[in-house]
Amino acid sequence: MASSLLEAVDIKAPVSVCWSLWADVERWPSFLSHVKHVDRIDATTFAWQVSLPAADKAFVAELTEVIVEDRIAWRTTEGVHHAGVVTFHRLSAVESRVTLQIEYEPSGFVEHLGALTNLDATLTNYDLGEFQTMAEHAFANEKL
Repeated sequence: MASSLLEAVDIKAPVSVCWSLWADVERWPSFLSHVKHVDRIDATTFAWQVSLPAADKAFVAELTEVIVEDRIAWRTTEGVHHAGVVTFHRLSAVESRVTLQIEYEPSGFVEHLGALTNLDATLTNYDLGEFQTMAEHAFANEKL
């Protein structure tokens, strides 16, 4: 049974700042707590190493859609099966909403438990909060 996550965060920074941080896929481990590293294979393909409760996993994902300051979509091609999209919404000249949607296939007891208890949503909200802090800090420093 597939599981789905849909979470959003409002950020006191323009879309351009949020986009520039998120568009650098190799930077994702700095705000996605479960991502240990991302290595570029080519322009659209990346090897990931993630650490989940009770399991470390590796997979290869490809970017399937990149629309500057609007959306980044990806899907796995090897390993853990999932797909996702992050979208960027202008709330004002200096505020944005970043929305993250992930579809995945839980495997094993811990992943099924995470999906059933909304632990995966809690972790996603934590990570979006980390991204919010990073983007707001980057914007504050940009204004100085």
